[in-house]
Amino acid sequence: MATWYPFRDVDAIRREIDRVFAGLEPGRSGWARGAFLPGRSARAYPLTNLAEDADNVYVHALAPGIDPEALDITVLRNTLTISGAKLGPEGVKAEQFHRNERAAGRFVRTVELPVEVQADQVSAAYTDGVLSITLPKAEIAKPRQIQVAVR
Repeated sequence: MATWYPFRDVDAIRREIDRVFAGLEPGRSGWARGAFLPGRSARAYPLTNLAEDADNVYVHALAPGIDPEALDITVLRNTLTISGAKLGPEGVKAEQFHRNERAAGRFVRTVELPVEVQADQVSAAYTDGVLSITLPKAEIAKPRQIQVAVR
């Protein structure tokens, strides 16, 4: 007979409801994906992909034109925060632009991870405008194979 943990189930439901409603807020990727212009809702930046396997969680963030030295990546339990600044063109004043569709400025992106990770073993690499972050899962979050004793 399986053991029922009511608070685990309630917490899973709460996270799912939060995820659904977060997608409906202006400025989230589900709403205004193309809006990153002044005077409009800012989209989530950088755009991210999140995947996992048995041992790691992988985050790939599309962040071209960013100085990798200026990126700040923090992990707390199951929350990843990526922050930094995307610089605009140097030597061009705002009144000199005929068109300015590429965003510049500070950004902060917080991603809720599906499991807790080992924050002291996180690694990150920035190649060709893509930030790749590997987050090893905490031992408690990894699935364990249980042997059944036959008597």
